[in-house]
Amino acid sequence: MKFLCLVHFAPGAFDGVTPEEFTRLDDATIEHDHKLRRNGHLLIASPLQGPETATSIDRRQRMKMSLLDGPFAEGKEVVGGFLLIEARDMEEAVSLFEDDPIAAYGRLEIRPLMEDHRHSKTGEARPEFAAG
Repeated sequence: MKFLCLVHFAPGAFDGVTPEEFTRLDDATIEHDHKLRRNGHLLIASPLQGPETATSIDRRQRMKMSLLDGPFAEGKEVVGGFLLIEARDMEEAVSLFEDDPIAAYGRLEIRPLMEDHRHSKTGEARPEFAAG
């Protein structure tokens, strides 16, 4: 099964972290990603740029597209990174993050992808992930 793991941070999550500590944290998360890849679980992972760089698209108003600066969510947390992993089941997916260093600074949300989701008329599946 494939799972999308979203890393959420509350405002101020890194307040008080020195540049040296942040570098160590960044290095530790990269090492954790490599461990997941070596064990056959990681498909892709990346931190995201700050929420001030985001643009949101909203077409709910009569199918007219609106662009909004920044993230738009009801909560104060923002998504700071993501991982796409493969695991046997949710239990295994959760266990992969027991030693993830970034978890001390935020919240991880793990959601299974819908598998074998096909076009209703053609039966065609969505495009596969293509490594770049």
